[in-house]
Amino acid sequence: MVENREFNAFAKRIIRAYGRRVAEGDVDALPELLELSASLDEAITNAVKGLRAFGYSWAEIAERIGMSRQAAQQRWGKAIPDQRDTETNT
Repeated sequence: MVENREFNAFAKRIIRAYGRRVAEGDVDALPELLELSASLDEAITNAVKGLRAFGYSWAEIAERIGMSRQAAQQRWGKAIPDQRDTETNT
């Protein structure tokens, strides 16, 4: 866990520094900065998918990020098939 926190802090510093570089007049880099946002969304979806596969419930995931179970399931549920749905369709 400690390593994840340090890595998170490092990633935040890098993203903020990149934003500052763009803000200092590099308008051509703005689309690339937006691509980072899409990459972050994809990484979050993959993390939630992995946690679900590992056995974490929507309620457990939602509690960690400060949203309701329903909101978490609505946000990521379509991208992550429910294991029970998969089992009944096979």
